[in-house]
Amino acid sequence: MSRRGNDEFEIDLEALRLRYRDERAKRLRADATGQFQPLKGRFADFAKDPHADPGLSRAPCVEAVDVAIIGGGFGGLLAGGRLREAGVESLRIIDKAADFGGTWYWNRYPGVACDVESYVYLPFLEETGYIPSEKYARGGEIFEHCRRIGRHYRLYDGALFQTEVTRVAWDETGKRWIVSTDRGDRIAARFVVSCKGLYNSPKLPGIPGIEDFQGRSFHTSRWDYAYTGGAADQDLAGLEDKAVGIIGTGSTGIQCVPRLAERSKHLYVFQRTPSSIDARNNRPTDPAWAATLSPGWHRRRIENFTLVTAGVPQAEDLVEDSWTDLLGAGAGAADGEAKPLDPAALDRSQFMKMEVVRRRVEAVVKDRATAEALKPYYHYLCKRPGFSDEYLEAFNRPNVTLVDTDGRGVERITPHGVVAGGAEYRLDCLIFATGFDFMNNYVREAGFDVIGRGGLALSECWAGGVRTLFGMQAHGFPNFFVVSLIQAGVSFNYMHIADEQARHIAYVISRCLEARIETAEPAAEAVSDWVETVLASAGARRAFLDGCTPGYIDQEGRRDSAFDLNASYPKGPVSYLELLESWRAEGSMQGLVVEPAGC
Repeated sequence: MSRRGNDEFEIDLEALRLRYRDERAKRLRADATGQFQPLKGRFADFAKDPHADPGLSRAPCVEAVDVAIIGGGFGGLLAGGRLREAGVESLRIIDKAADFGGTWYWNRYPGVACDVESYVYLPFLEETGYIPSEKYARGGEIFEHCRRIGRHYRLYDGALFQTEVTRVAWDETGKRWIVSTDRGDRIAARFVVSCKGLYNSPKLPGIPGIEDFQGRSFHTSRWDYAYTGGAADQDLAGLEDKAVGIIGTGSTGIQCVPRLAERSKHLYVFQRTPSSIDARNNRPTDPAWAATLSPGWHRRRIENFTLVTAGVPQAEDLVEDSWTDLLGAGAGAADGEAKPLDPAALDRSQFMKMEVVRRRVEAVVKDRATAEALKPYYHYLCKRPGFSDEYLEAFNRPNVTLVDTDGRGVERITPHGVVAGGAEYRLDCLIFATGFDFMNNYVREAGFDVIGRGGLALSECWAGGVRTLFGMQAHGFPNFFVVSLIQAGVSFNYMHIADEQARHIAYVISRCLEARIETAEPAAEAVSDWVETVLASAGARRAFLDGCTPGYIDQEGRRDSAFDLNASYPKGPVSYLELLESWRAEGSMQGLVVEPAGC
């Protein structure tokens, strides 16, 4: 159903609120995020890189550079590309993977694709002269675009792959960051840009017996094609005689279940909470449309998507997909200024959206009990919405069984299978689509600590919550930047925010290099003011999350006080981006304390 069809039926809001409350209550767990465990220790084998050269050996790199970028995903590529455009030549990119790509390097599971339109999600399209082949590009194409960006901006020249940063420490005497790695590198950098990414720390469920399973098991971010056969968009012929189980029905499970269903002898999908599944309506790029694109089309389209999804009326919705139809603000409206959304109207719109999603389940899934179990009952934005034209259909196959745990999750894992609802499901292969740590603890997720002025560790500084200026810089950590959504504007298209942060960081660094500014760090007062601005929205955010079903967005429903500081800029992405642009245009680097060279 489209935006225009959302008001063709009535819903009982109060009854749905009660249902949402009850569904949330049954999923709350005392251990919250403690129910998951990292791919370390006894589970270190789950973290091995199947694409890397296991025999790689090189001499340690000992050198001085202007900029060290930690992370070679889109954040690092954006930072590197924008720095190159600003004239910065002396830089290094360090990544534990064997190539650029980040999320798109690690996640090569069958069916992987972007869930935001590729014409707005993929950066540097005009700069590299590339047009995606589909509205929602597949993972292999996105990974290759990452490599294209690396080549275009000569970022391979300064890349250290299969290398993990172990420590970043400020040298007050030399006014440099000393970046240490697991390969013995010692890189003295004037500036460090940390681009660890949103999904770089995979996690496993702490299900009793997980280490006892005797069949083949792996995390989706380390897909075992040697066992399943095929590749990301190919036939998984190795599963034709296998009973396969998959735990996790979030964004990853939605995409790989259809491919698993095509070939598995039998597929068991273990579900704690159903995802919201809206139509994707993917299609190949129309060459005739591509031929009409004029210079500047990419930025205009990106901005249009952010404006429409932020509720700012536009004369035209250029993207027209399931993201942009949520608020009903689009075609036919005059261009307008950003305005506060009417909370009641937004609330009703999201209830309506979920009812459309539930009715779609009912229309697609033939078995009534399965359809009922696949219907999500929670607020639309409590979980990242999913989009698929194949996931729901997979449950009409005779070889696919939905094992709905009614919010309780899997009970235990045995040497031969999975126990749920008191029944054991015997399996040859068990796949964990259990996601990643998400904006919980910066240092833990990054895998290294940052030691600033006076020996102050970032882990200590942020122990009570993140404290930044604009979400990018911290007091006591000169010339150090992060690309992150915490305390920044948030758009459904994360790449728009990351790109504007990269432009901002490149501006500050290039200004410092040109003006011979030794250090630049935010003043304590500027950080305090920004944090207070962010906390102004904490009450409303807390109230919303208190009604959400447990998941990674709300720390499984058990948040500590520090989590309030993980909030986004309360005026939304449009105001945030305008603020950064105005700050740069004003030119005085307000809020930063700068130290000229030679002082």
